[in-house]
Amino acid sequence: MAPADLTSRRSATVTAVKKLQTKAGRKDSATFIVEGPQALREAFAHRADIRQVFVTTGAMERWGEIMQAARAADVEITIVSEGVLEAMAETKSPQGWLATCGMEIPTLDEIMADRPSVLVVLDQVSDPGNVGTIIRTADAAGARAVLLTGESVDPFNGKCVRASAGSIFHLPVVPQVRADHLVAVARQQGAVLVATAADGERELFEWLDSAPVMNPTVWVFGSEAHGVGAFLQEAADVRVRIPIHGSAESLNIASAVAVCLYSDAGRRRARIT
Repeated sequence: MAPADLTSRRSATVTAVKKLQTKAGRKDSATFIVEGPQALREAFAHRADIRQVFVTTGAMERWGEIMQAARAADVEITIVSEGVLEAMAETKSPQGWLATCGMEIPTLDEIMADRPSVLVVLDQVSDPGNVGTIIRTADAAGARAVLLTGESVDPFNGKCVRASAGSIFHLPVVPQVRADHLVAVARQQGAVLVATAADGERELFEWLDSAPVMNPTVWVFGSEAHGVGAFLQEAADVRVRIPIHGSAESLNIASAVAVCLYSDAGRRRARIT
């Protein structure tokens, strides 16, 4: 498909892309914005549903492999000026690349039907940078999906997508999950529901020493301000606390996720092999 040119910052196309910076715009179109060459590279590598690509002449020349991937995928490509790209982008320097991408969101039942070993649930977590970092961490630690309850931030907003560093294309990320449905499906699949809490009855590493390895584990993390909500805390099979050996009050949620997931991965590897 031959590239088209776009030079007007006031065009209908620019207006349509800018709408995707809002939650309502993303929901109505089931589409979100991807910025920067690294994110585009990951999106094409993992066959994401890229709808449109906008690129400056300089970026097209510098990252020719991305242009080749876009052409191979038969994606609509539009060459834009720096000014037009800045008008569409959320960041000040998107490095010459921006794309729109369709949301591919499986249902909770579809995810659980595959009996994933580890899932991450974010309950009422509102910071987009933290959520993006957690998606990246969950991907690195081998989790099979990240689920967000209805009160959490939209994981497809620009800051989340950028903080995920491409991981949002590697594993399912499901927003607007109902807590009661999550509990019901987890029970049906024999999953262990683990809520993290500062006052948890079990210490993390002590619990992991005897925790089942053949059942799926659903790790539930809450916001730093309020923690896991009462419903999920009461429904959990166990509430665990991460030991604090120094004087810190607590861990950042993204750090807490990393500690729990890598500790879980380590004990599974040790006890299964």
